[in-house]
Amino acid sequence: MKKVELLAPAGDLPKMETALRYGADAVYLGSPRFGLRAPAGSFDLQKLGRAVDLCHSLGGRLYLTLNAYLRPEEFPELESFLQELRPLDIDAYIVSDPGVVATVKRIDPDRKLHLSTQVNTTNAAAAQLWGSLGVSRVNLARELTLERIAAVRQGTSVELEVFVHGAMCVAYSGRCLLSAVLTGREANRGECAHPCRWSYALEEKTRPGEYMPVEEHQDGTFLFNSRDLCLIDHLPRLIDAGVDSLKIEGRMKSLYYVAAVTRVYRAALDLFYADPHNYVVDPLWREELDKVSHRPYGTGFLLGEGSPQVHTADSAYVRSCDFVGLVHRQDGELIVEGRNRFFPGENLELIGPGMRTESFKVDSIETLEGTVAPAGQPNMRMRIELPEGAQEGDILRRPVAD
Repeated sequence: MKKVELLAPAGDLPKMETALRYGADAVYLGSPRFGLRAPAGSFDLQKLGRAVDLCHSLGGRLYLTLNAYLRPEEFPELESFLQELRPLDIDAYIVSDPGVVATVKRIDPDRKLHLSTQVNTTNAAAAQLWGSLGVSRVNLARELTLERIAAVRQGTSVELEVFVHGAMCVAYSGRCLLSAVLTGREANRGECAHPCRWSYALEEKTRPGEYMPVEEHQDGTFLFNSRDLCLIDHLPRLIDAGVDSLKIEGRMKSLYYVAAVTRVYRAALDLFYADPHNYVVDPLWREELDKVSHRPYGTGFLLGEGSPQVHTADSAYVRSCDFVGLVHRQDGELIVEGRNRFFPGENLELIGPGMRTESFKVDSIETLEGTVAPAGQPNMRMRIELPEGAQEGDILRRPVAD
C-alpha cells in the first residue's frame, strides 16, 4: 500500500526540524519574496541551503512557496531569484500564478511544481490541465466534499493534496480581498492583516462616532470567523478517496503547535497502516489537539453537512496548555530553554515524538552558572530534573487552569 504523505508547516529552521522530528514526511516553507505568509518568517538563500541539507539528512522533503500572484514589473526579479535557487535541491515549488508556472518551466524545467489551494481547483478537468502544463501535484480547493475529492481522483493522474488541519479562510480557498480593502495589505501577496479575526461594531448614520457593539460574544463581534479544520477522525476515508498528501496549516503558528499537531497525525497514520482493517480513532488524539491554541474545530466542507455560515461561538481561541520550555542538548547534557514563565513546585508535562508524554513536578530550577533561580523565564537556559527518557527537541507544557 502506497503511504500518504504527511506535510507540515515550517515557519523557520527550528520549526522545520521540529516538524520532521515529530513525524512529518515533508515540510513547506517560504522565501523572503513571492510567498503568501510574509510575516511567518522566511528563509534567505543561505538559510534555505542549510534547510534543504538538514531536511534531506533527516529523510524529509522540502517544498518552497512561490504562490503569490505577480505584477508585470516583478517578473525580472522572479527570474533572477529562480536562477539563484537552481543549485538547491528543493523537492518542489508551490505555485499559483500561471505566469510563475511558465517562468519556472522555462528557467528550471526539471523542478517539480505543486499547485496551491489558491488556484481553487475543484474538478478533474482542471487538475489534468495543470498536469499538462507541468504541475505534478494539486492542492484541491478546501470547498470540496469527500465524494468530490474521490471524483477528482478518478479523473486525473496528478497527485492530490488536501488540508486536514488548521485555520480556514472565509474567502474562497483563501483568495481574500478584505485585508487589501481595509488596510492596503494584500492577502494574495503575502501581507494579510487578518481583519476577519477583528472585533467589529456598528455605527448608525444619524449618530456618528457613537460606539454600538453587537453583543454576539463576550469577546466581541466577529463577523467573518470560521472554525478551525480538524479531520483527524476521517483520515481513512481521505486515504480511500485517493489523496496523496495530507497538509497541516500553520506556518505562522508556534513551534509547540507544529510539534503537537504533527505527532498526532503521525500516530494516526502509523496506526492505520499497521492494521487498516482494525483501525480505530484513539480519543487521546483529539484531547491532544485540544491542547494547542485553536478556534472550535469543524470538518469544513468535507462531509457536505450544514452550511458554511459563521457561528458566533467560533470566534474565540481556546487552549488547555501553555508552551513553557524546549529541551536542548548543550555540552553533552540536556537543558531547558524557557518559553513562558514557570516555577518550582509546578506540575508540567513533557511531550516528544511518538506520542511520548510524561507528567512531572519541577523540584528546582538552576541557571547554567549553577545558581538557584526563583522561576524559569522566557529565553532563559536552565537545568531542571527531567523525566527519564527525555530527549533533545522534547517540549514542556503546563495545563491551563480552568
